[in-house]
Amino acid sequence: MNLTECYEKIGGDYEDIMSRFKSESLIKRFLPMFLSDPSFNELTSALEKGDAGTAFRAAHTLKGVTANLSLAKLNSVSVEITEMLRAENLSAAKEYYPAVKEVYDKTFEAISQFKDEMQ
Repeated sequence: MNLTECYEKIGGDYEDIMSRFKSESLIKRFLPMFLSDPSFNELTSALEKGDAGTAFRAAHTLKGVTANLSLAKLNSVSVEITEMLRAENLSAAKEYYPAVKEVYDKTFEAISQFKDEMQ
């Protein structure tokens, strides 16, 4: 899978990332770093514990990471859960979380595959 195909598979915005990073080599260097970002796991843990403050910070970080990497589909759901948590609506965030997890898992899997094929 090439970089364009990866972005297509995950619902990312390839044109946006290229307009900001200007080269595929930079994207190839930074995109795999997404795999080690702890914000999704922190969000998961905080929601399980009912810790709205930590969940908000984790969701907000995930939103920023996905925006910076032009991961549009994951960014969209990250924005939604961030706003629920900003409003301190923990129950709505918990109900919405499976939608975030589904998109996150698909994104993680595709980037992992891309990284493996790059090597």
